[in-house]
Amino acid sequence: MSSLSRELVFLILQFLDEEKFKETVHKLEQESGFFFNMKYFEDEVHNGNWDEVEKYLSGFTKVDDNRYSMKIFFEIRKQKYLEALDKHDRSKAVEILVKDLKVFASFNEELFKEITQLLTLENFRENEQLSKYGDTKSARAIMLVELKKLIEANPLFRDKLQFPNLKNSRLRTLINQSLNWQHQLCKTPRPNPDIKTLFVDHSCGQPNGARGPSPANNPLLGSLPKAGGFPPLGAHGPFQPTQAQVPTPLAGWMSNPPAVSHPAVSGSAIGLGGPSIPAALKHPRTPPTNPSLDFPSVESDHVSKRTRPMGLTDEVNLPVNVLPVSFPGHSGHSQAFNASDDLPKTVARTLNQGSSPMSMDFHPIQQTLLLVGTNVGDIGLWEVGSRDKLVLKNFKVWDLSACSMSLQAALVKDPGVSVNRVIWSPDGSLFGVAYSRHIVQIYSYHGSDDVRQHLEIDAHVGGVNDLAFSSPNKRLCVITCGDDKTIKVWDAATGAKQYTFEGHDAPVYSVCPHYKENIQFIFSTALDGKIKAWLYDNMGSRVDYEAPGRWCTTMAYSADGTRLFSCGTSKEGDSHIVEWNESEGAVKRTYLGFRKRSLGVVQFDTTKNRFLAAGDDFNIKYWDMDNVQLLTSVEADGGLPASPRIRFNKDGTLLAVSANENGIKILANTDGLRLLRTFENLSYDTASRASEPPKPALNTITAAVAASGAAMAERVASGGSVSGMNGDNRIMVDVKPRITEETNDKSKIWKLTEISEASQCRSQKLPENMRVTKISRLIYTNSGNAILALASNAIHLLWKWQRSERNSSGKATASVSPQLWQPSSGILMTNDVAETNPEESVSCFALSKNDSYVMSASGGKISLFNMMTFKTMTTFMPPPPAATFLAFHPQDNNIIAIGMDDSTIQIYNVRVDEVKSKLKGHSKRITGLAFSHVLNVLVSSGADAQICVWSSDGWEKQKARYLQLPPGRSPTAQSDTRVQFHHDQIHFLVVHDTQLAIYETTKLECVKQWLARESSAPISHAVFSCDSQLVYASFLDSTVCVFTASNLRLRCRINPSAYLSPSVPSSPSVHPLVIAAHPQEPNQFALGLSDGMVHVFEPLESEGKWGVPQPADNGSTSNATAASVGGSGAEQAQR
Repeated sequence: MSSLSRELVFLILQFLDEEKFKETVHKLEQESGFFFNMKYFEDEVHNGNWDEVEKYLSGFTKVDDNRYSMKIFFEIRKQKYLEALDKHDRSKAVEILVKDLKVFASFNEELFKEITQLLTLENFRENEQLSKYGDTKSARAIMLVELKKLIEANPLFRDKLQFPNLKNSRLRTLINQSLNWQHQLCKTPRPNPDIKTLFVDHSCGQPNGARGPSPANNPLLGSLPKAGGFPPLGAHGPFQPTQAQVPTPLAGWMSNPPAVSHPAVSGSAIGLGGPSIPAALKHPRTPPTNPSLDFPSVESDHVSKRTRPMGLTDEVNLPVNVLPVSFPGHSGHSQAFNASDDLPKTVARTLNQGSSPMSMDFHPIQQTLLLVGTNVGDIGLWEVGSRDKLVLKNFKVWDLSACSMSLQAALVKDPGVSVNRVIWSPDGSLFGVAYSRHIVQIYSYHGSDDVRQHLEIDAHVGGVNDLAFSSPNKRLCVITCGDDKTIKVWDAATGAKQYTFEGHDAPVYSVCPHYKENIQFIFSTALDGKIKAWLYDNMGSRVDYEAPGRWCTTMAYSADGTRLFSCGTSKEGDSHIVEWNESEGAVKRTYLGFRKRSLGVVQFDTTKNRFLAAGDDFNIKYWDMDNVQLLTSVEADGGLPASPRIRFNKDGTLLAVSANENGIKILANTDGLRLLRTFENLSYDTASRASEPPKPALNTITAAVAASGAAMAERVASGGSVSGMNGDNRIMVDVKPRITEETNDKSKIWKLTEISEASQCRSQKLPENMRVTKISRLIYTNSGNAILALASNAIHLLWKWQRSERNSSGKATASVSPQLWQPSSGILMTNDVAETNPEESVSCFALSKNDSYVMSASGGKISLFNMMTFKTMTTFMPPPPAATFLAFHPQDNNIIAIGMDDSTIQIYNVRVDEVKSKLKGHSKRITGLAFSHVLNVLVSSGADAQICVWSSDGWEKQKARYLQLPPGRSPTAQSDTRVQFHHDQIHFLVVHDTQLAIYETTKLECVKQWLARESSAPISHAVFSCDSQLVYASFLDSTVCVFTASNLRLRCRINPSAYLSPSVPSSPSVHPLVIAAHPQEPNQFALGLSDGMVHVFEPLESEGKWGVPQPADNGSTSNATAASVGGSGAEQAQR
């Protein structure tokens, strides 16, 4: 049902209530399921009207919907059963037991047996658990308190417990307004009309007694509003005034449109035999802010063994907050005051393309690689970090003989061709070019400057105005549109035409493919302002709407696919950016701030699920998606055209802007500037690399991977999600780059940097807690101002740094001691523990991206804690099996991957309290999980020393491989194998007690390996630095080593004497167990020790880094094979 129809139900409910139709009100509440009347429910429970109570509930939930619902029905039926027993009505009690309670036996047979045994007691209060049962009235009141908590926590009741705030008699008011409007449209309106019916439209009788035409059916008057009055129900109203076929809501179309025209009252009505229309297409997006949560504190030994964290948003694929739950008093946009700081506004690069840029697109993985198409048909490929133009191709028809005669004739008459669109495929292995003459050319990209011809398609008669990639049926396709008023779909591998969509009456200007809940569709816009939508079939358009401006319009979704925007310019120069309500096909929000008459067609783009940008009035203008007012605008140091063309990179850290005199300006935010700085001291020697014999590493990398460059150290994708080894899965931001020059003069003798004294580095021993004996897990908060530890006895510790004169940023630092923080209540965050000794259990935790919640386990149930109050919000998944590793899905905050000690991985949906998939492939407990949001895979590792790669789309296993263990070394039960993705989201670090290794994911091949000598201490833990340039590794002999990540060569070693007191090293039991890297400071890390201590380390300010990298031997820095396993002999000797 559409949102307007839903609101109409609320108006009817208000009307019925005001007219005292009490029974009808509650019947409509139940049948619609829109509003749960808690007051009515309470009254029925107090009165013991159990049949009515369950009937009313049935409009909102069923017994088996979720754990909350089951508990609600169980409590009601249990109370009904106890009341029958209390009245000694055994036959009634037996009937309730058999008809109502037996359904719960399959979930908890022991409980059902215990309930049945109550029949044998003279007084059920003889049962210990029921000994405090009072009289019926008090028992109902106590039960009602619990029921209310369960209902408020149940996601099926979300947004249904509060009636909208309406003015009195709102429905009557609307009807009066409609009648007033109808009266004003009468040809001869009477001063005091006599309105006697609502069944037909009002019309004052004409002087001769004839009735005037009904205004609603009058083609001339039907769309004319009364001046100063109320506007008519136009094309976007819930009911249409015309008799033509009415489009269903914008994204709620049916697969088989009926042949008979009919008004679309609701685009979400269920059709007989029709396809399942995804809910995401039927319902408008929920507001971006969430109410504060009050998780139920329901404890019971009955059927529902665990309460659920059901306050998570219904939306999926949100990469912003893992648990987007606000604290009371905190709005979802509490950071709005500095929102513009996240925007790329600083001119960091100025490039000259040689001809005027018409279209630009950043590579989806290598986010400093910019593709450009120009007004003379040239194609340019830039590495904006190093300012190098890697490729320049002039327009040329590859096979003129294969082209149509009309194209050949047109090129002879006028050889001038312009690029209308360039775009990368989703994995960056292909890019497409749409030209102003008939042609589409598809190139394959193999890294560096290696661009090859792939397909040439004579696609349209006239210009090809837009181009996009999509994957219906999991096969990559190219979608084009053109001056011939058609949209066409082509196979991206063969060039075969798959579909032609006809129906536009004007040249098609743009296409926007998308999918929701496995429904693939395409929006298209034409130069007459019409918007149409197509499924991949030959059934015609499902939508016919008009875009604001009614001329050149482009459409785009937010990155998470939940919000739809369009930008258009009219022929008169009026520009519009709007957000659409997909369920209604109506404009939801119109953004303000455009020049009254734009000089040219305005281009726009979206980024970070939060910002919009457009080129207008010689400026770049930015909006917050949730605020129609202009957020800010920048001139980019001047020199921009009237309507500059713009394009964000994937993470929104860079913005490419077309400039005058064939220029391109690269604007950057703080993260973008730091990303670009990593290239300033690197010489980009593409040509020399291309001429070298292929290295084994490059043979293992697919085209998409090769796009990230030959040397990982030289190509760091910005802002990639780093799946941490402590269950951390975060987007790294504000990463400070290494400014210091790291190239080495090979004539100098390299020497390992040894740190053996406290004066040789900065270290801070954090305030201790006498309750803990061993640190099992360690992580920095995403804000970088605190460290969270989980001790082996299931207690969490949180150290916070405060702003001070010595620490103006308030970030974690080794120069200032933090505070061991606790809330004013003094409570501790303590995990549920199993009956076994918690010290022997495996600990694991994962931190939400907004630092608000931590999900944690220590052998018992998984607990969800509020980081501000330390309160346990809920517990779930009691062992066996016990959880051993936790990781959040990077694109769906309701999905958690849970590694178990029985060697399985459970893909768990928090919102519906359901295990969606159970992954089996390991033979021992799971010790590591990491997601790649670029490759859409989950990598798992186990105590069996095996690594598995799983698709995060269907959860099927793609590849598996055992670690390359040294001869004579076999994995032990205690051997943890951890995994963590590199910044590029393609390579990942593997940590085992015998080795460090870098694997390439698509081939699952080891490209670098460092082996610990058999005589040396085992590795206890290791992690990437936040920029993936270093690897920090701790050893059981208390040594800490720092490696260069690109080649796993040792560069610095910190000996125990540098941080342990002289009395401690003599005790072999004190050693680091876990290591954590600061999320923004690449040279800071923390150690968690076996004695319960935590130490933070940074290099001396005078040094600024941990040692210097070893010089490359015969180009081995870019050679990704494991030929020299374990590094150089000198390095091994040092270990």
